[in-house]
Amino acid sequence: MIYGDKKTGILVQGATGKQGEFHIGLMNAYAREVGGRGVVAGVTPGKGGQQVHGVPVYNTVREAMSEHDIGASVIFVPAGAAADAIMEEAHAGIETIVCITEHIPVHDTMKAVAYARMQGSSVIGPNCPGLLSPGEVKMGIMPSGLFSRGNVGVISRSGTLTYEVVDELTRAGIGQSTVVGIGGDPVIGQTFVDVLKQFENDPQTKAVVLIGEVGGNLEEEGAKCTDLPIVAYIAGISAPPDKRMGHAGAIVEGGEGDARSKIARLKKNGVPVASRPSEIPDMVRKLFCGC
Repeated sequence: MIYGDKKTGILVQGATGKQGEFHIGLMNAYAREVGGRGVVAGVTPGKGGQQVHGVPVYNTVREAMSEHDIGASVIFVPAGAAADAIMEEAHAGIETIVCITEHIPVHDTMKAVAYARMQGSSVIGPNCPGLLSPGEVKMGIMPSGLFSRGNVGVISRSGTLTYEVVDELTRAGIGQSTVVGIGGDPVIGQTFVDVLKQFENDPQTKAVVLIGEVGGNLEEEGAKCTDLPIVAYIAGISAPPDKRMGHAGAIVEGGEGDARSKIARLKKNGVPVASRPSEIPDMVRKLFCGC
């Protein structure tokens, strides 16, 4: 497992909001199912003393940290306050910070991610579905019913594609070690490179599925940085050039970042690339058998 396990205590910022309350319930339902700790504290300024699904709520992260052993957090606060939430958690010493919030101004994200790195915290996201280690821990909004425990790591820029690929793997009898949605914004915390380095140190992970999309070159950088066997899938083969597509980071300019050029570079580096999600399970099997 990477970024957390059953023993990890999770804090939720924005605990009393609609999304925070809803997903605290789901995260703790999963924690009960696997025998983990789950969400142990929530934070909403001005709402200290309340409870959400039996989880105590505090006014500040520092207050929550003084009462609970917390190793990770999940952020559901509005975009205008999300960068401050990241920095508050990093300042308090939380190691893994998962930011679900979308539409955060780019300059706010740049400042928050840089500060978190200085404090030694790992930020996953923003604008991401979080992470899930089957049988261990769920941090975020991923639908846990699709997952099964195994030896294949998954890293993705797209939430819904993550779920589709995981479902394909599970149906094919291929379990996952940890699935990480890194987010699709132009500035994010943990990149493909960062997560692959974590997977390299994880004895459970024997291969990785890398799910990318148009825009930037994060996928190619990740594929070049690891010795782990990789299967890739790049969404957006029909995306028109010079158009912003979906995620704020998905822009194609001058032949850089389009799906075809990404696929060509990945194949040049020896990475097999699926043309559709349904091909991924068979390609993963070939990695394991060396065929």
